[in-house]
Amino acid sequence: MLIDSHCHLDPTVFGGDSGVDDAVARARAAGVDRMITIGSGYGFESAGRALAVARRHPDILRASVGLHPHDAKLATDDNLAALYAMADAPEVVALGEMGLDFHYDSSPREEQRVVFREQLRAARARSLPVIIHDRESAGETLAILDEEAAWAGGVLYHCYTGDVAMMEEIVGRGGYVSIPGIVTFKNGDTMREVVARAPGDRILLETDSPFLTPIPFRGRRNEPAYVTYVAQKVAEVRGVDVAEMSEQAAANTRRFFRWD
Repeated sequence: MLIDSHCHLDPTVFGGDSGVDDAVARARAAGVDRMITIGSGYGFESAGRALAVARRHPDILRASVGLHPHDAKLATDDNLAALYAMADAPEVVALGEMGLDFHYDSSPREEQRVVFREQLRAARARSLPVIIHDRESAGETLAILDEEAAWAGGVLYHCYTGDVAMMEEIVGRGGYVSIPGIVTFKNGDTMREVVARAPGDRILLETDSPFLTPIPFRGRRNEPAYVTYVAQKVAEVRGVDVAEMSEQAAANTRRFFRWD
């Protein structure tokens, strides 16, 4: 089994519903058995679109819903209430991606902090795991997760780009890290070191499509079918058979999202 644990199958990026359906079909043909489409990152409305995509492909897709740190400035009581109502849908397996992004600062940092904590509390109330976006927060994301007692519910650092020491902090608390196509990049040495040293039961695979297209497709829009190349590189780095690596990561993904 092979799972893309994080893709943005948003119709606004893939050319409408038909474009999303075509991407799902290509993923099936490539041997991808399941996908998590992320309802966060394209404004508040991306949550509803992700849920609709998951409902259209119930055999292969589940969704997360959340408010990305870039969009924290869009948070209102009504928007958050609608988001949490969607989180109660059976197709939704997590809240997120959520967190802090101090690289772009697309939303004021204090608004990011407030919305991040609010979503963590909503996830805890619903016993849902959380998908974390952390960019240049200087450890503040980790500190907030600690303060909000988030680890017991399940914490996944998606598109992990930190170093080995940070990875050890995350898995030491019971968290998981998800490996994107960066592992195939020429400048991906730090990620490859993380992959080599991370516990096998804490690694997930992702595309983060439409971003971070792996080699040999750099320059194209990323899509879930390309998670096969992530799996191949991770297996190579860890010195294991790709089928073994794919199944281990898939088992981790099923366990984290409680998708059995």
